[in-house]
Amino acid sequence: MTSSRAVPVTLAEIARLAGVGRAAVSNWRRRHESFPGRIGGTDLSPQFSLAEIEAWLRDNNKLKNAAGREWLWPQFEALGSRDETGLAVAAAGRLMSGPGGKRKAAGSLGPADLPGLSDPARELVGKALELGRREGPAETFEFLLRRWLDVHVRQISTTPAPLAALMAELAIRLRARGRAVSDGSDGALTVLDPACGTGHLLAAASGNSPARLIGCDRDPVLAELANARLALLPSLTGAEPASHVEAADSLRADPFADTRADLVLCNPPFNERDWGYEELATDARWAHGMPPRTEPELAWVQHCLARLSPGGTAVVLLPPAVATRRAGRRIRGSLLRTGQLRAVVALPPGCAAPHSVSLHLWILRMPATGETAQGAGELLLADGVARFPRVSARDSVPDWEALGAFVRSAVDAVGQEGSAEDRASVSSEHALPECVAAVPVIDLLDDEVDLTPGRHITPRASSDGSRLSDSWSEFGKLVADIGDTGGRLAALALSDAETGTQPTTTVGELARAGALTLRGGQQPANGTVCEGQPADGGVSLLTVPDLLLGGEPHSWLSLADAEAAGAAVAEPGDVVVAGVARAFSAWVHQGRPLALGPQLYALRVHPDKLDAWFLAGSLRAPANARQAGTHASSSSRVDVRKLQVRQVPLAQQRQYSEAFQQVAAFERLLTRLNTLGGGLVHDLSDELAAGRLSGAV
Repeated sequence: MTSSRAVPVTLAEIARLAGVGRAAVSNWRRRHESFPGRIGGTDLSPQFSLAEIEAWLRDNNKLKNAAGREWLWPQFEALGSRDETGLAVAAAGRLMSGPGGKRKAAGSLGPADLPGLSDPARELVGKALELGRREGPAETFEFLLRRWLDVHVRQISTTPAPLAALMAELAIRLRARGRAVSDGSDGALTVLDPACGTGHLLAAASGNSPARLIGCDRDPVLAELANARLALLPSLTGAEPASHVEAADSLRADPFADTRADLVLCNPPFNERDWGYEELATDARWAHGMPPRTEPELAWVQHCLARLSPGGTAVVLLPPAVATRRAGRRIRGSLLRTGQLRAVVALPPGCAAPHSVSLHLWILRMPATGETAQGAGELLLADGVARFPRVSARDSVPDWEALGAFVRSAVDAVGQEGSAEDRASVSSEHALPECVAAVPVIDLLDDEVDLTPGRHITPRASSDGSRLSDSWSEFGKLVADIGDTGGRLAALALSDAETGTQPTTTVGELARAGALTLRGGQQPANGTVCEGQPADGGVSLLTVPDLLLGGEPHSWLSLADAEAAGAAVAEPGDVVVAGVARAFSAWVHQGRPLALGPQLYALRVHPDKLDAWFLAGSLRAPANARQAGTHASSSSRVDVRKLQVRQVPLAQQRQYSEAFQQVAAFERLLTRLNTLGGGLVHDLSDELAAGRLSGAV
């Protein structure tokens, strides 16, 4: 059995524990009077005792495994404190790694092993050690760490594993092509991350070659978690990297000030004004100029350069504004003149937080000992935004394999040593890929020193020609599909029956009769909404502004936050209604669960009484909205409970359902045709203006 402490769990967590869907748990609760009562939460988001749930599942033969990871995490989360939970997870990882690989036994833990932890936290560390022996120490720690990060995703930004692996690979490849040899006698690379968080970048670097991993983070909890993670790397990679992470502020008090690294990888904090501007005014690291107060990212860039050994390479993830803000143009110009900035790669949106913008990779290199500085030559620019255009807001999860191949091919031109003739020969043999350009530095040293790749790269004619051909092909198919669907709808004949005498009912009456369940969306609590696409354990959030801007959600919540706030979550098959006149609509939701914001409603029908497509089609009729609308305010809300539905038998509803589905398909085709047509007009105008299209029309 679990601990006797009152550990709360939600319906979603119970579903994970039992290995079933959430709907199954809701059915258990509704059908079984013996199902435990809630101990907290709200009616819409109840919480239950983990011990009582375990006992109920056992008594009803629904318990599969009460000792696995899913059962352990709720007990960690119940500790309540972010820091104590994180330190407990870190302690478990540290003890599972053990000195020399000898993992600590749970029964031999003493106060010295777990300083500063409460008794419940010590108990959970012991349970984690036991679980680690059964299911693997690294796997157990990574699971607990991932869940901890999911809970605190709004406070802690991490580098996604595919991006971390790509950054590490780029740094290692570029350094390997240089002539410099590491100062270390054992051949192992020294890898530094001065803002390492929980160690994603350092862990990625360990899998490529033998390395000494060092890092720093000003959050002591993150530093402890990173140390534990790196200590467990041998069981993940088979290597034995030496690692050490310090808890300190790298800019203000760098514990590795005397260390020079072969590789520096960094995803620094963005837009922080309190980075030490006043106290660091005369710091020796500012070889390219004192960073303005509004340019903390350029302080991190120069810090990374200052910690590189001769011939070393740095890869830094930065927001796109760093490439263009006027305040930083002097430092950008100096980086170009010295040749230390070698490449800027614009990543497509969705690669890392904030997911809605195109982040940049800056690739920097220190000249090797005895090497003549490259000076003002060329800067390699790669535009991943143009290379991987987004079709819609949902299309924001990158194709990491394709993106990695693009970035690797782009930066293969960086770091070529030898004479100018040698580099010219390499460039002629290996043409730069699409959306990549080597721009002379002299052309960038203007009043703006704008390093945004998209400003300096013109798409190739061959690429545009292929895109135009694909667009015209899709255009033809859409027109044919619209003709087919429109033809079927045009065949519908007007009835001579008097519609005014047909009985109707309202959504409110249907809800009271049990034919449907009506749930209203909520305004999420401050700080719970994240931009972009949902991470693991998250759910997209749809709002009325999203509907007005194209209908795609641009933000998300963790499922735990959605449940805690009592948010309405639309499941596949639910009818979603927008209860505001300017965005009024009703549709059958399909796809992944979707949290709803204010003035949005989820209607879940009883399939023996109502057809979802019939209901959605009936509700969205403009005349229906006018009758249920109110003009008490400028927002002109629609009272969803007053929306009317004709009372017809279920069999007849299903006949209408097919027609309503055709109308919905017709609308989707027209919307896509409008979007595609706009893109065609844009591309045709560009190509005609550039003289790349010819022939009579």
